[in-house]
Amino acid sequence: MRLELGHVLIKDVQFGSETKIENGVLFVNKEELVKLISEDEHLASVDVEIAKPGESIRITPVKDVVEPRVKVEGPGGIFPGVLSKVQTVGTGKTNVLKGCAVMTTGKIVGFQEGIVDMTGPAAEYTPFSQTNNVVLICEPVEGLKQHDHEKAVRFAGFKAAAYLAESAKTLTPDTVEVFETLPLLEGISRYPDLPKVGYVLMLQTQGLLHDTYVYGVDAKQIVPTLIYPTEIMDGAIVSGNCVSACDKNTTYHQINNPVIHDLYNQHGKTINFVGVIITNENVYLADKERSSDWTAKIAEYLGLDGVIISQEGFGNPDTDLVMNCRKIEEKTIKTVIITDEYAGRDGSSQSLADADVAADAVVTGGNANEILVLPPMDKVIGSLEYIDTIAGGFDGSLGEDGTITIEIQAITGATNEMGFNKMSAKGF
Repeated sequence: MRLELGHVLIKDVQFGSETKIENGVLFVNKEELVKLISEDEHLASVDVEIAKPGESIRITPVKDVVEPRVKVEGPGGIFPGVLSKVQTVGTGKTNVLKGCAVMTTGKIVGFQEGIVDMTGPAAEYTPFSQTNNVVLICEPVEGLKQHDHEKAVRFAGFKAAAYLAESAKTLTPDTVEVFETLPLLEGISRYPDLPKVGYVLMLQTQGLLHDTYVYGVDAKQIVPTLIYPTEIMDGAIVSGNCVSACDKNTTYHQINNPVIHDLYNQHGKTINFVGVIITNENVYLADKERSSDWTAKIAEYLGLDGVIISQEGFGNPDTDLVMNCRKIEEKTIKTVIITDEYAGRDGSSQSLADADVAADAVVTGGNANEILVLPPMDKVIGSLEYIDTIAGGFDGSLGEDGTITIEIQAITGATNEMGFNKMSAKGF
């Protein structure tokens, strides 16, 4: 599969009478966008705000973040099985509004939702303080069940992203990146002297409001399988979960997966990047055993020499992570795992809920329990009502003057387990 990603660079976002892009500025017709999102009967009200880097703005509780993309050439459309027909994507040309994101907020769905500050100390922990954000404030109708509320807001983000991206469909991109993965035998024979490396992408699927979708299918229902990396760039995998904000893989993270980008960067130079194995994270032991067995089996079948494994979430998923690592290592395939840590506020507690001697090559996204004090912002998009109860908050987190004392797990993307962050640690 060969995919061209055309980057249309967005330097600024403003409201205007027409949704269009001119000279790097995205103009948004607010009334038109609100009307589109308000078509969902599950939403009582919809509003749209803009938040730019450096502004004294706090957005919370953040649910999902989506990068606008539009299919320009090739089969299928963006977010197949969700917004577009179920058709294999990952080839042709796709334009991206680079530097722009759609963010959703409003009444809290689940307690594991986050904070994005556009300036101040928290801004250093999230990549979304550096994007020009179109923020949807979606309030549900009274009495709406949690899963219907989550779905309504999730689809609002996707529809808004698709709506904005249409403005770039006929534009000439500022830059173009090309990604290609050849059919298996051809790809392996192309670089016979380089180590064959694969990527095991673990998807959050552990219970209500812990969902990830593959071509519109809840990944709870899948067994581990192969997917072309470029399919992921075209929106084949989207977020639908409420895991802790710091290590949640938003839809933005999925379509911009840095592990995939880094592996492509080294493909044909130091490694032969064979492809991606997707697997789920399970609640019951039998399901964990099944998925980890299949994941190791596929890695062996592909003849891989090395595997990178990333997880999403913490605690229970640590067991799936370690199972995948151990069983792949037992196939004499070297592994590196990417995770984050919940090591207590002083860093002295056990970092993961599970461990094994096979997990001897680890990349960490940092300790999510560390405390951070956030100064008040001039403007809040969403509500501060939930600060004391979101994951990472506690009774008294929100001060009377708007100051927030909180664990960094409440900051969206702070310890992301794809490595889409600035934090880590070095072992000696």
